[in-house]
Amino acid sequence: MAFARLLESKHHLVPGGPGFGCPPPQNFSLTDTILDRGYQMLYLDQRGTGLSSPISAATLALQGDLHRQADYLKLFRADSIVRDCEAVRKTLTAEYPTELRKWSILGQSFGGFCVLTYLSFFPQGLREAFMSGGMAPISASPEQVYRATFQKVIERNKSYYAKYPEDIEAVQSLCFHIKSRGGIPLPSGGDLTVRGLLTLGRNFGAHGGLDSVHNLILRSSLDLKQFKFLSKPTLSALESALTFDDNVLYAIMHESVYCQGIASNWAAERVGRSIKEFQWLVGSPQSASVVREAPLFFSGEMIYPFLFDAFPELRKLAAVADIIAGYSSWPELYDDWQLLRNEVPVYAATFIDDMYVDYGLAQETVKIVKNCKQFITNTMYHDAIRSRTDEVMKELFALRDDSID
Repeated sequence: MAFARLLESKHHLVPGGPGFGCPPPQNFSLTDTILDRGYQMLYLDQRGTGLSSPISAATLALQGDLHRQADYLKLFRADSIVRDCEAVRKTLTAEYPTELRKWSILGQSFGGFCVLTYLSFFPQGLREAFMSGGMAPISASPEQVYRATFQKVIERNKSYYAKYPEDIEAVQSLCFHIKSRGGIPLPSGGDLTVRGLLTLGRNFGAHGGLDSVHNLILRSSLDLKQFKFLSKPTLSALESALTFDDNVLYAIMHESVYCQGIASNWAAERVGRSIKEFQWLVGSPQSASVVREAPLFFSGEMIYPFLFDAFPELRKLAAVADIIAGYSSWPELYDDWQLLRNEVPVYAATFIDDMYVDYGLAQETVKIVKNCKQFITNTMYHDAIRSRTDEVMKELFALRDDSID
């Protein structure tokens, strides 16, 4: 997203993802917060999302065979996104005086990754940069990223079961019900499997995330007690929380955001299988005695190959997703030398308990980015710019307006 200060510069918003567009401005509390600061706002749907030629199995098929489709998808990472941003900025400000042609940018989550790419390659277009939960692990491999984030996911599972201890048995019982039926058809043609259910933990890193998962487990448990099966409304709710069929770009490209000159090769699955709490990644629980030794832990913001067997739209894209996972010639996304000499003011909200962008890896990046100020807190989660907009923006603007001797 970008935003612009009236009579001074434009302001642009880069949303999270990859693969998610911006919400309608009138439905996002951030809009009024930014406007009240004297900025104009430009919400940018990244290429392949929202109103920017969205990617689906059908639109991707227009590119030709699998290899042409894969080559097309390689153009949907941060390096291409920031080139789009620069093209938009230059077009919008072409008739502006030179001193007014720079704009301010704000990136949430993956949008913050894009901010760092922007600072690396097009700093001349930026007046200032804000980010929330987006300090990318620019020097870490995919394996290092997932080793760190799986540990945070374990912590969130412990918090979940501490808050809802009754869900230990409820989750186990639901998994055995699903397994006993060899999976359960979902309303839109997908399949609810044990491994699929246990990816619900991707919600754990947001404000209210524990509660949203509990509500799904609760209504599933009530269905089983009353009817001995899962009702359609419950299956629809589970499907909505689990599917990526409307955001296929996220599922296909997620691991590639951590790749520079290397292939991901489904890094999350490989790392997860090496951690005892996630042995279900190897297969469904085999016996009640094994499972009841400990709670079943949910995974987090990880994408696995088996998801491409679970949902109808992803099934059509499984082969091209494998090509992307095995691709190793990814270009550099960041320029460490440029970031070390960065002159663009950077204001970042960083969350100690961020489940998606590891705090420790984020601090390694901060050491590289010159001219960066942080608001660091353990009282907010990754999505705070949406759930606690005013608080986050107040702190970010305080960083901007404060001076350090």
